[in-house]
Amino acid sequence: MVDLRKKPYYLTDEQISFVERQVSEMSVEDKIGQLFFVIGQDEDQVNLEAFCKKYRPGGIMYRPDAAEKIKREIGAMQKYSKIPMFVAANLEAGGNGIVNEGTRLGMPMEMAATDDPQAAYQLGAVAGYEAHQVGCNMSFAPIVDIDNNFRNPIMNVRTFGSDKNRVIKMSDAQVKGLNDNQIIPVIKHFPGDGVDERDQHLVSSVNSLSADEWMNSYGQIYHHLIEGGIPSVMIAHIMQPAWERKLQPGIEDKDLRPASSSQNLINGLLRKVLHFNGLAITDATPMIGYNAALPREELLPATINAGIDMILFNKNIDEDYEYVRQAVANGTISMARIDEAVTRILGTKLSQKVMNLAGELASPAPAVLDLKREEHEKIADKIATKAVTLVKDRDHLLPLTPEKYPRIRLYVLGDTDDGGFKEGGQVKDEFKKRLEAAGFEVSLYDRKHLDFHETFEEGVADVKKKFDLALYVANVETASNQTTTRLDWIHLMAADAPWFMKSIPTVFVSTANPYHLFDIPNVSTFINGYTGNRATIDAIMRKLTGKEAFVGKSPIDPFCGRFDTRL
Repeated sequence: MVDLRKKPYYLTDEQISFVERQVSEMSVEDKIGQLFFVIGQDEDQVNLEAFCKKYRPGGIMYRPDAAEKIKREIGAMQKYSKIPMFVAANLEAGGNGIVNEGTRLGMPMEMAATDDPQAAYQLGAVAGYEAHQVGCNMSFAPIVDIDNNFRNPIMNVRTFGSDKNRVIKMSDAQVKGLNDNQIIPVIKHFPGDGVDERDQHLVSSVNSLSADEWMNSYGQIYHHLIEGGIPSVMIAHIMQPAWERKLQPGIEDKDLRPASSSQNLINGLLRKVLHFNGLAITDATPMIGYNAALPREELLPATINAGIDMILFNKNIDEDYEYVRQAVANGTISMARIDEAVTRILGTKLSQKVMNLAGELASPAPAVLDLKREEHEKIADKIATKAVTLVKDRDHLLPLTPEKYPRIRLYVLGDTDDGGFKEGGQVKDEFKKRLEAAGFEVSLYDRKHLDFHETFEEGVADVKKKFDLALYVANVETASNQTTTRLDWIHLMAADAPWFMKSIPTVFVSTANPYHLFDIPNVSTFINGYTGNRATIDAIMRKLTGKEAFVGKSPIDPFCGRFDTRL
């Protein structure tokens, strides 16, 4: 059974007796409910009291909504729950992960580009403060993955970069910021994303490192954070074949599993090798990467038996609960395994001050909502100033002034809501407005209404009559359920691609994916901003126009290991 005296719980004898008594008195239905981490329920669509009484979930995760509404919903769910719930959000880039009005401080890679752990601390602190204001008590962050593969479409700027030591340094700081604001950190995505070029939302992706390579990279990160007392780990739908083969010699390829249903990787690697005693939560189980492993009726019991304590999200919630009930009834899942998981859940809630010894919610949201947006936006400004990175300026085009380049043609790439759960919005209007305010005459390339002459017949002289400099802004964000973050030019003649860049000054700015030089290696000037928020756009404009120096340090190789991108 779980030793609640040890890390990460450190419970007293009185607290341990409370947990043991709770577990012994709970019904099987109550215990099964605690295993499920359900999706946030909308008061306009669901009777929250009836939902809590029927499903009795151990946790709930909310996507962003209006702050007052989220606060009201969370308060109601906690009121109607017999046992206080974990309330989580993806606090990856700021408080915008839980409330619409929250501060989008910046993506983790932007924090890393400052080379200052204080930026990562502020990421945790600002997100944590704003989340606590509405009753959230858990963050599905920090992301402790390593950005090993520039083709990976889901990690990218969501990471602290490709250096394990920087990842450790920044993760430590973010954890402290969350802790200081009463938010439980959940590190993810074990056993490590960023190696495969595929997305675990769509396939069971593979961390293909050897056992030694893994231990010297991802393993060091997890070991460090586990030794530091991290209370919870999110388990991904990612395979790690080398460690499965090391722990079970002779295992056949067909029996390899994503970590979320692998006894070798949870009870073996995570618990026995890395000595993690805390709470293990799956990543979202509607993902194809999860469901591709086994039939769901077999998969949910296999997941719990692998050492997982909580299952994130459902397909059909009634069906999922019934699968677990049947597995308990027929002995596929033992009551001892259920009790072990529930002990970890309650032990975490008690040690992390979600509930007290009276079984009540210990840290509700403040009575008066105050997000401190103005204060937090100033923090975002300071971070962006230190983060925006000049990768190259071969032809010394910078700074841009109306005297040198009075007419700018603005091309905006990406800038779409397509793809799941993106952090930001569109940047097109923001750049155009700021350029015009700086005195430039701006013509926006219209991707929806192509000009036949321009597309098929124009030459260099024609282009020079229309503009003096081409400014490309790519807001191609990482997102779930999309297979690439590469540049995707207009398919007809690559009509918006800079064929003229050796004849017309051309500057390329990325507000998201930092690896676009792979697709536009010959461009003269390339800048990475990492986040398409207001603060970063302002910082980019100041630096473009020479009002501020570039000081950001790239946390990854923006040249993608290629010689041609450096030319």
